[in-house]
Amino acid sequence: MPTENTPEIALTCSDLGFRWPDGTPVLDGLSLSAGRGRTGLVGSNGTGKSTLLRLLAGELRPTRGSVTVHGTLAYLPQDVTLDTALRVDQALGIARQRRALRAIEAGDVAVAHFDAVGDDWDVEERALATLGSLGLGGVELDRTVGRLSGGETVLLRLAALLLERPDVLLLDEPTNNLDLVARRRLREAVDTWRSGALVVVSHDRELLERVDRIAELRSGAVTWYGGGWSAYRDALATQQEAAERRLRATETDVRRQKRELEESRVKLARRQRQSRKMDVERRAPRIVAGAKKRAAQESAGKLRGLHEDRLQEARERREQAAEAVRDDAEIRVDLPATEVPAGRAVLSLTDLHLPHGRLRNGRLHVHGPERVALVGRNGAGKTTLLRALTGDLTPLSGEVRAHVPTRFLPQRLDVLDDRLSVADNVARTAPGVSDNHLRAQLARFLFKGARAEQLAGTLSGGERFRAALAAMMLASPAPQLLVLDEPTNSLDAASVRQLSSALDSYRGALLIASHDLEFLESVGMTRWLLAGEELTETTPEEVRNLHSGPGAA
Repeated sequence: MPTENTPEIALTCSDLGFRWPDGTPVLDGLSLSAGRGRTGLVGSNGTGKSTLLRLLAGELRPTRGSVTVHGTLAYLPQDVTLDTALRVDQALGIARQRRALRAIEAGDVAVAHFDAVGDDWDVEERALATLGSLGLGGVELDRTVGRLSGGETVLLRLAALLLERPDVLLLDEPTNNLDLVARRRLREAVDTWRSGALVVVSHDRELLERVDRIAELRSGAVTWYGGGWSAYRDALATQQEAAERRLRATETDVRRQKRELEESRVKLARRQRQSRKMDVERRAPRIVAGAKKRAAQESAGKLRGLHEDRLQEARERREQAAEAVRDDAEIRVDLPATEVPAGRAVLSLTDLHLPHGRLRNGRLHVHGPERVALVGRNGAGKTTLLRALTGDLTPLSGEVRAHVPTRFLPQRLDVLDDRLSVADNVARTAPGVSDNHLRAQLARFLFKGARAEQLAGTLSGGERFRAALAAMMLASPAPQLLVLDEPTNSLDAASVRQLSSALDSYRGALLIASHDLEFLESVGMTRWLLAGEELTETTPEEVRNLHSGPGAA
């Protein structure tokens, strides 16, 4: 159940509201106080978690309300981009101190050098120690950022924030794009955090096990739960059981009130017929009969109104109970045109040599509706390989051939035009398909009615993924090979289930690059490939051993 503990306050937002420029509301009157220690901020995609972090970090201005931060604040966004020409020490923010230290060591005693160093004489040692703690011990301070992989870039940016020693640290989906080793390093960094307040938005359950408390953002309000992910799920399960019991009780009450209303109508009708019959038999004066009729009608109306009021109240209680029961809708589509015969050639790689990553001799043949998982360490070149497969990158040598219609869903989901609605984005990939058919299919991707008219630029991470997935899977001609790059990034547990259910409906071949082994196993991958200088057949067990053995660190 929600806890009442209120540790020392580190940041506060009061009556916070935010709308996108087109008027789409995200937050309306949210109040929140976060204390020292580690807080996991969770909630369904689209509830506004990332927007809230950007408001707390000052990257967005609220429509109304205020944000107060006690001390210094550092923020790690979902999509970390660094200038590839920067040196590592510049990205860490310590280049000026290093230059000053070198000048002092060379005998230059200018006051400006001492001002630059301040009290931070061990800045290089701290920087190297921080890099080492995040698994970047082999990264030299003079190396350029362009030589780092995407996952290493995330860890480098985190190292820069940790060196700042902020009072408040905000992390938005920090394990995105990280391999198993890098994820473990980041989890350890969170585990050892003692400097102030840390707020992390994540769908990584192992990371969320390490927080002190969970804050759930739902329906525009925050509910607090003590402990990590398991404690939160247990509390949620208890609440759900109670909510479902209340819903069943209210449904029983509605049926009872309906029955009683119908019985009262039958009794009143019977009584009115009997009264009319007695008046006829007794030949009562018309004025007396009329008065008795009016009195009976008034009495019947009051009784009927009483039962109708009770029925309406029962229905309202049922609606309130239903709102408390969480309903994670699933994507259910039928895509027969994506089916590929078992023996048909889908994809061929021959002696592939790529300009980035480690691949020097890539060979692969995919047939029929195979489901191929592509795994490997950050920097192995998985994304580079996928870009080559889909024609976005020209290999140095070798040949790539896709023998069937192919669609690629990249990490950054840049297949959508932010200026267009969800429906218009999907229509771009399916020329000639009727609007009615597309909207019917979009409803199955949980974009019903007005939701299909929402601009892509205002979608949350999970909603954007669903829209991009719809654009790929509903494309014309129907894709018989889907290539997905880290598809579970930024997806909450419900959205991952939605993705799994959508892929269950897909009948073509799949090639998925991911560090999320649990997800890959859930969608029934039939082959596992380890990226390196060659593409090596492997198994989930071998991948786990590879990333947890002595050489993994």
